[in-house]
Amino acid sequence: MKASRRVVTASLVAVVAAAGLVSVGSAGTAGAARNFYTPPSTYDTTPGSVIRTEHSDLLLQIPGVKGQWPGTATRLMYTSTLQNGKPTAVTGTVVEPTAKWTGKGERPTVVIGPGTVGQGDQCAGSKMMSFPMTIDLAKPSIGVNYTALDMYLMLLNGVRVVITDYVGLGTPGIHTYVNRLESGRAMLDAARAGLAVAKASPDAPVAFSGYSQGGGAAASAAELAQTYSPDLNVKATYAGAPPADLSKVISKIDGTLIAGAIGFAINGLDARYPELGPILQKETNAAGKRVLKNVATECIGDIILEAGMQRTNQWTRTGESLGSVVKRYPQLQKMIDDQRIGTLKPNAPVLISTGINDDVIPTGQVVTLYNDWRKQGADVKLTRDYTPPIFPGLVVNHAVPMLFKLLPATNFILTELNR
Repeated sequence: MKASRRVVTASLVAVVAAAGLVSVGSAGTAGAARNFYTPPSTYDTTPGSVIRTEHSDLLLQIPGVKGQWPGTATRLMYTSTLQNGKPTAVTGTVVEPTAKWTGKGERPTVVIGPGTVGQGDQCAGSKMMSFPMTIDLAKPSIGVNYTALDMYLMLLNGVRVVITDYVGLGTPGIHTYVNRLESGRAMLDAARAGLAVAKASPDAPVAFSGYSQGGGAAASAAELAQTYSPDLNVKATYAGAPPADLSKVISKIDGTLIAGAIGFAINGLDARYPELGPILQKETNAAGKRVLKNVATECIGDIILEAGMQRTNQWTRTGESLGSVVKRYPQLQKMIDDQRIGTLKPNAPVLISTGINDDVIPTGQVVTLYNDWRKQGADVKLTRDYTPPIFPGLVVNHAVPMLFKLLPATNFILTELNR
């Protein structure tokens, strides 16, 4: 199995490298990256504080030349807050656009939450700003950065862009995938840090945007803003296909091409809830333990080879699905419930999107989020994509709505920023 996976990965590496679309890592560049991504022994623990910065090239820039169209990129490390309230260092990228902002008031900032890219440090988006894909030959591993479309649309409109890597991607520790508090706080603190790097006014307009994992992070930021960062001048949020209820998402994603992402979520929970470890040890079989261990250092492309189309009943000792195992443990249900988005009211307009045939993020729990916010009096709109089922389980019906809603989402944010 392992040899076969290496052969397939090596073949993919050869194809994409020949296309000139990847950056192939070496020991030297990896060492340089680690130096930036390792936090200093002491730093300002105030949320949103800038710890360090360095220049970063963009795909459409000439490497090493600053000030190129469509903007000047800066890699940054900033302070955010863990679930338990402790400070942590998070990395990301700030891009100052070449285009002028011709809208109302001061140049606004949009913070983008990336969709699922992986759990290994090599998957961090800030490491792939100059190429859409990177190869780690030592593993081997293929990383993909697909925030470029969102980013360039904003830059072309003169909007500053900040992209967070989230907690634990690139930096020490496990990436706490779809952790409600940590992903939302990472977005909010990225806004604070981005404004500081740009030397913009602390009350300059801010918006949040994301799809899938990024949609959940944006939605979390929207509802945490009023209490966690009342200093930010939040104008709008776009939350595309947000995983608002993990109990529903885990069951939906089970058996799909990216079933390994369930492992990302479990690993993230295991890092924050000590009581989960003994349960995992008891309930998972050898295959399940192997998947959880492996995906912790893999990117989205790698988990397709690792666990694509697998069902979680293949990972458990009893042959039950992980969803069924969760139902047997009240403490597991609480961990999942802690990640539920929709219990707090956003303090600015929100646009939510869902594909009625989404084969990864169930549309029902997205509609529930919409209704939960409406009941609290939030200014929220829901838009649906009606693409018919296309190869269910291959994630096509999750990816297509992302593309179809890209322009409407951009227009929504720009409209709100101009009010």
